[in-house]
This record gives sequence, structure tokens and C-alpha cells, in this order.
Amino acid sequence: MINENLKSSYISTENMLPNKGGVTAPSSIPSEGKVTAYKKDDVLVSNIRPYFKKIWYAVNDGGCSNDVLVFRAKENISPDFLHYALADDAFFDYSMKTSKGTKMPRGDKAAIMEYEVTDMDYIMQRQSSIIPRLIDEKIAVNNTINENLEKQAQAIFKSWFVDFEPFGGNIPNNWEQGNLLEIADYLNGLAMQKFRPNANEIGLPVLKIKELRQGICDENSELCSPNIKPEYIIQDGDVIFSWSGSLLVDFWCGGTCGLNQHLFKVTSKKYDKWFYYSWTKYHLNRFIAIAADMATTMGHIKREELAKSIVLIPSKLDYQDVGSLLNPIYEMIITNRIENNRLSNLRDTLLPKLMNGEIDVSNIKI
Repeated sequence: MINENLKSSYISTENMLPNKGGVTAPSSIPSEGKVTAYKKDDVLVSNIRPYFKKIWYAVNDGGCSNDVLVFRAKENISPDFLHYALADDAFFDYSMKTSKGTKMPRGDKAAIMEYEVTDMDYIMQRQSSIIPRLIDEKIAVNNTINENLEKQAQAIFKSWFVDFEPFGGNIPNNWEQGNLLEIADYLNGLAMQKFRPNANEIGLPVLKIKELRQGICDENSELCSPNIKPEYIIQDGDVIFSWSGSLLVDFWCGGTCGLNQHLFKVTSKKYDKWFYYSWTKYHLNRFIAIAADMATTMGHIKREELAKSIVLIPSKLDYQDVGSLLNPIYEMIITNRIENNRLSNLRDTLLPKLMNGEIDVSNIKI
């Protein structure tokens, strides 16, 4: 049986976030079976599909599944240095090259333990880890801010459009009723296998469900021609709705890319982003339930469901009032996420040079 004390600190490859995003709360834990214990300051790495780059520096004690490798620094090794040596893209590339299996590659533990790390004295190890640690701390601060902002936005939306608190609990008489298709355009993406870049073109990464879930495109993302129609090119801040498979609605903040099929780009010539994003997200749980009830292996949402999704349209004055509350919140969320992606890229660019001693860190104070 799983120890009750481990429930809140159980780590599996499912609740580890890709691209070094850390972990999220487990949606479920096994009712029985063995777990591997980990301790604070250990480094946990998912051993399934190493190209997802799932790694976490433990901030508490807990237990993890057998698909997660636990690394513990020896006495003369800085835990921070161990963390960043393993967070270097070179480590994940090595894990993939030595992995076993094709459909779901698994890292070879024996080969992984042969991975070479630059020999540094303890002081230099700590100095080399300070810059990436500061970057990660800033990313964590932005994530915490965004979590709080999202909660604020949801509370404001509920207050105005569900509980009608500013109006004594009643829907104002001058509000109108519409549906999602009446307030926004939902553009389905292209079958990008038909739009590959030509030999003389620099391809755009393709935004698929995987990329939307992880928030960025990576070296494993497919490429498309940059000469696709402009409406299918996605920019930072665009609202994207995955309507097939894993249903989710999110702001894209991972740079310019091409929109693949099974994803909607949501826009409007009449209404602001906060409005159509909020209402699409409001209906998301119902969409997920509809997709789950389908007999197919990949549930999806038909456009007719968008037409059935009721939207309340405020009067012009009320729209401006609630927009003055929600618009700045969502703009700040987008700004913070774009900054986090830039910080992540900076950290990953610096890591190889820091880990092999190429950057002089001798003047950094510990």
C-alpha cells in the first residue's frame, strides 16, 4: 500500500512538466506497489521519452514511480551543480542516443551512469550554479504571479457573468445572449504535412497539441513553410483552442509558428481577447465531457457545439468596466510567460558553457 504521507509528494512521469518545467500536483497515485523514495535536494529525471526533458530539483521528501530516476549528490558534489549538469540539453541528448525502444524510448540507466560531467572543485560547482539558479527563481516568481492572476481573473469572471454580484445577483436587462460563434472566429489549422518548407526556405515550427501543452516548440517539432497564408501563422498572445484529443484553451507564448489542424486560432473583429478567451474557457469542462463520451479513441468537439455554447454579452458600459479589470490581468500573464520563455532560452544557452567551465565564474560571490 502507498504510504498516506506520500500522496501530496508523489512524483511520476505524468506529473513532471516537459522542458524543465518542474512538477505539478499528481492527478492520481497508485493504490499499491513500490515507490522509490527521494529526499530534499535530490534531482529527479523522467526516464520515459527523454526528449521531453522532464527534470525536477526536489524541494521536499517524497516518493516517485519506477519510471523516474533519482540522483543524489555525493558528499563533495553540490546538489545545485548536479541539478544543472543534468538539466543541460547535452544530458538529454545523450539519454536519447543511448535509450532503448522507438515508440516510447526509455533511458538506459547503465549508460546514463556513464555520462561524463566536468570535474570542478566544490567552490566552482556552486559558483557555476548561481546564474541558472537565479534565472529559475525568477521563472518561479513569474509562475506564482501568473497563478494568482489567473485565480483573480476567474473570480472576476464568475462574479460578473455567473453570480452577477455587481447587479444584485440578477442579469441586467440590457445584456444580450449569444454564442461562441457569434463573438469569435474559430479558424482550424492546416494539415501541415502538405505544407513542408522548400529546400530554400527556413521552416516555421508547427504548433500541434504537444507544443500547446508544453508551451513551446522544440527541436522535435515539425516544420512548415513560412509562406502559408498569414492567418495560419501564430504569434505570441494568440488564443489557441485544442478541440481534439487533449482539449485545452490557452494563450500561445512560444514564438512564431504555423497552426496545425485540430487546433483553433480564436480571434474576433468585434470583441477583445479577454472576452472570447474567458467564454471559451468557461465552456471547456463541458467540451471535455462531450469529447470523453464519444466512442472514438480521440474525442473532439464539433463546430456545432460552439454554436450551442451560450455567451452573455454585456452592455457597452458594463463591457468596458469588466474589461478594465480583466484585460490588464491577461496582458500581464502573457507578458510574464513570454519573459519566462526568454529566460529559459537564456538559461539553456548558458548551461553548457557554465557546466564545462567555459565561462569564468571565479568572481561570483557565493
